[in-house]
Parts: sequence; C-alpha cells; structure tokens
Amino acid sequence: MPDKIRWGLLSTANINDAVIEPIRQASRSELVGVASRSLDKAQAYAQAKGIPKAYSSYEALLADPAIDVIYNPLPNTLHCEWTVKAAEAGKHVLCEKPITPTLAELDQVEAAARVNKVTVFEAFMYLHHPQTLQVKEMIQAGKLGSLQLIHSWFAYYLPPEDSQNIRLAPHLAGGSLWDVGVYPNSLAIVMAGVGAPVEVWASQSIGETGVDVSFIGQMKFANGVIAQISCGFRTPFHEGVHLIGDAGMIQILEPWKPGLAGKNSNLIYTTRDDSKETLVIPAANPYLAEVEAMEACILDGAEPVIPLSLSRDFLRSVLALYESARTGQVVKL
Repeated sequence: MPDKIRWGLLSTANINDAVIEPIRQASRSELVGVASRSLDKAQAYAQAKGIPKAYSSYEALLADPAIDVIYNPLPNTLHCEWTVKAAEAGKHVLCEKPITPTLAELDQVEAAARVNKVTVFEAFMYLHHPQTLQVKEMIQAGKLGSLQLIHSWFAYYLPPEDSQNIRLAPHLAGGSLWDVGVYPNSLAIVMAGVGAPVEVWASQSIGETGVDVSFIGQMKFANGVIAQISCGFRTPFHEGVHLIGDAGMIQILEPWKPGLAGKNSNLIYTTRDDSKETLVIPAANPYLAEVEAMEACILDGAEPVIPLSLSRDFLRSVLALYESARTGQVVKL
C-alpha cells in the first residue's frame, strides 16, 4: 500500500473550500486534481487553488490511475450517479450529504462499493469530531441516566430572491431538511443509538420555489427516546443540541462545525441537582477529522465512522419525515 492517498475533487463547487486545506494538512493525504465539465474552468480553478492537475471532464478524473479517492460535492441528485461511477473506476468516495435522496439510489451505491471493494461514506464531518465522540461516550457511560429527549436545530437565512440557489431547486432535491435538517436528524439517530426511528411526525412550510423553507419533526425511537428537530431558511442563523435524561443534560453549543475557526468548543453538563460543568473540547477541524477517517479506512483497513448502513437509517428517517409533512399523518417506519 502507498503511504498517502491521492484525492481528486469532482467539480469546482464552493463547498470544496471546506476540504482543500484539511486534505493538505492531513499527514497521509495529497490533493492531486480537480475536474470540471470545462477544461478552462478546471485549469483556472486549479491555478487559483494551487492544485496540480485539471481535468476537462469528470470521466477523465475517474480514469486517472494517479487518483485514489474522490470528493463528491455535486448536487444531491447527482450523488448516486457519480459515486457509482467512481466506485466502478476503483476510487474510494467521500460523498457530501445526503449521500442519495432515494433508497433505490442508495442500493446502487452500496452494491457498487461492495462489488468494487472501495470505501464510500457520507460527509457528516461533525460525527468524526472529538466533541461528538465525547458526547456519545458520556451517554454510554450513564452520565445522563436514561436518555429521554433530544432537541436539535440548525437554520439560517437564505434570501427568497436567491431563487437560483440549488438549495431552493426542487429538481435537485433542494429544501431545508435535505440541506441542514439532515444534521439534527443524523445526530438524533446516532445519540438514540437504536437505528432509525420507529415513527415520525412532521410539518413544513413551502417556499416560493416549491421546496420546504422551514421544517419541524418529531421522532420516536424503539427505546422510547423522543427527538424534536427543526431547520429552515427563513430565520437568523441558529444552532444547538440539548440531550436530556433522568440524571442529567448536555447542551452542545456549536454542534455542527466545532473547532472550525480554530477555537475550543464547549459542552455544558448539568446534573439533576442543577450543578453545572463546562467541558472544554480542544479545537479540531471536523473536516480534517473526516479526511483522516478516510485515510484510516484506505490505509489501515479501519471501518468507516459512518457506514452505509447508518446512512440508510438517516435516509429512511428523512424520507419518512417528508412523507409525514406531506400527508399530515404520523408515519411508521
């Protein structure tokens, strides 16, 4: 095995900026190339970002034996097609969330990863971060007693006049739940610890372009844990998580991108006698953590932090939430 994995970026999407420096900072990674549907655009981007190779098509990047792993930041509806093509070309894939918007597409991704013996996982960077791992450990150690309730939210303001934004495009699986709601949804599933919820209820507000611009959901898990999640495009930025048990509570102040600005992050732990403790998590870039997780999978044979089976739980939950919001009924999974 080589001592480094060589990365290619599948498009010049703005979100690439989140992973470019982490790939360069990771000790066992190398950023090799970027592809666009236009060679001129790929070359200009490569020059601006200091990337050695530019490719005139996605296919050309996938055909290059000098690339080991692909970062797929394409619109949601293109995740399956190009993740499958990458796997068939023998490339590992870090795919932006949601990994696919349908179960049939996830079946295709799973089959391609299995047949071609490559690692594919969904880019929920926060699930790799020491803060999230510490919260999971505290729950498992009984610090909350019996976990009962999860409140989780993520929203920001996306102007209605920005109607060409892909997040507002119905044909590209736009909408606030697909964009930022997948974070509180995934966290609830991971912290509840028993797979996808057994039933959900949801309500949504539809915006000018036909996608949800605000979304509220409630999820019930097999162990009795209830999660209440919300997300949206029509409020000032706000985020947070409360995990509440019969013996204590954890507040996560910065759940989704902790440490990104190079600052420590904080958890507030409250016991039932109302004593409070602030737990300081040393600054760590969550995107670097997911790059290093890919290194461990490819070079060390480690299992993904987010296996495709967990992504299936995430997706089943989101699809059920959308169905409930559409019908106004409780949906059982």
